[in-house]
Amino acid sequence: MYRLKKLNIMYKIILFACGILIGSSAFSFEEEIVKSNITEVTVYAQGAQVRRKALYSIKSGITQVIIEGICPTIDPNSLQVLASGNVVIVDAKYSLFYPKPAPENLEGLPLKVKKEIKILEDSLKRIGFEIQQIQDEIDVYIATKNILANNGAIRGQGKVNDSINLLKQAMDYYTVKMLEINKNLQGLNRAKGAKAEIQAEMNMRLKALKNYQNSAQLNSKPVGPSHRVTVTLSATEAISGRLNLSYLVNQAGWTPLYDMRAEVQGSKINMNYKAQVYQNTGVDWDDVRLSISTNNPYQNKTLPTLHPWYIDYNNYKALPSATRSNNLDIKKQALGYGKNEEAESTQKEYYMNSNGVAYDAKTSADFTQVIEHMISAEFKIDLPYTIKSNNEQHMVLIRNIDIPANYRYYTIPKLDQSAFLMAELANLSDLQLVPAKANIFFDGTYIGETYLNPSQMDDTITFSLGKDPNIIVKRTLMKKECKERIVNNNKEKINAYNIEIRNLKSTNVEIVVLDQMPITTNPEIEIEEQGLDKGTLDPKTGNIEWIVKIKPKDNYNINYKYRVKHNKDLNLYL
Repeated sequence: MYRLKKLNIMYKIILFACGILIGSSAFSFEEEIVKSNITEVTVYAQGAQVRRKALYSIKSGITQVIIEGICPTIDPNSLQVLASGNVVIVDAKYSLFYPKPAPENLEGLPLKVKKEIKILEDSLKRIGFEIQQIQDEIDVYIATKNILANNGAIRGQGKVNDSINLLKQAMDYYTVKMLEINKNLQGLNRAKGAKAEIQAEMNMRLKALKNYQNSAQLNSKPVGPSHRVTVTLSATEAISGRLNLSYLVNQAGWTPLYDMRAEVQGSKINMNYKAQVYQNTGVDWDDVRLSISTNNPYQNKTLPTLHPWYIDYNNYKALPSATRSNNLDIKKQALGYGKNEEAESTQKEYYMNSNGVAYDAKTSADFTQVIEHMISAEFKIDLPYTIKSNNEQHMVLIRNIDIPANYRYYTIPKLDQSAFLMAELANLSDLQLVPAKANIFFDGTYIGETYLNPSQMDDTITFSLGKDPNIIVKRTLMKKECKERIVNNNKEKINAYNIEIRNLKSTNVEIVVLDQMPITTNPEIEIEEQGLDKGTLDPKTGNIEWIVKIKPKDNYNINYKYRVKHNKDLNLYL
């Protein structure tokens, strides 16, 4: 009975072990490492979406398809995988794989070099001890010489002076010992010098061998961690298909840049919309289809929440805020621009000669398709691009279009007594532009740089084409008409100005003249216009605008004045 129970228990144990083995074999995975290549990249304002393609061939069951060569700067949360064929994607994940270090090559010349390096190192260690041993003997003989030379008997001190025999014995001993010591020192120094020469030759040989070894190691590729994506597939039969991967990477992006080209006789402005693409993702983009997107995946997409706004009385009185800068400053910024040497170097890229004959070579703009999304625009370029992972900028032409423009002269003589030729572009919302610098070319000549901001609320974008020296503007304070008087407790002051515009051109000129009169938020200060000569006043900003037409070789004068009344005891600067 006891034996039967024992056999039954053993039988159960064997069955349990077999079940474990069967279960483990059922859940074991086949692994297949496949190659992949980048087919398309969508570059965002910050970051880029990389699309890869790989081919797989698996057996029935569960197989882990391993795709190597993934960008080190991948965002694992953005990984997406699609597969063709009758398979089920069980799992997809990004991981770092640390390969086993390759065994050292112990054959041929490297082995001889290593052996010789080892022998030299051992020999140098041994000869170092021998040189140190010789040096120790030299030190002992030198100390003996010093003791012998400083001995009192040798120097004639003590009882030796009273006996000639003792002095003679001392001198004989000194002579014999000093000759013996010097002879031994000379032999030791020769031996030390010989060993030092051998040591120097060994060090030179060792240095040469180590340099050779180091150069060989530099030429060999270092084995680092492998960035990979593992896709687990389940199939009921052997099957082949294709895997499409997409993921987001950082350390890539693009910055916009515009080239605006205008002509005197033209009614349109030619605009080159360019993207300066860069990437330092750790993997080169070789012959990929490139798309430029205005989207920024790293930008906050969360709608903010309004919280209750509680107010209460404060124990202090707030001072009235200073009057904000008026629109003249903004206009001044719109009129000005600086020179850009980098832009000047790109002047020859799309050049039209003075005879009006354009170079007809195609650019990437001819292969660009614009795709409008709900919150962004994407420019798909049907050309292969190669962009190395070195953070260098590559110029990509997105669009080349002609925009209807209205040319008009502006002048703000209070700030700059010049006439600026301005180009006004309207209805740019369909072009999907983003704020960026713009290089200005007028009649084929680079004249400067400005800034385009399509995100502003105004439907019209205005930028300067430069100053026209054939329109002369002069603003003068008319002192004879300026008056100042005291009325009761107040002081009244009248300022008058004259603006003269001279047209030296051979054609009619329409010019917008901008000036201003002061404004205030203080109810104790009164400001009143005293004649604006048909000018239009904006009471919120104090800006005055005149639109005048001047015939060729003719002058035009504008006269305006205003009155300011304030407390006579308080200073007011006008």
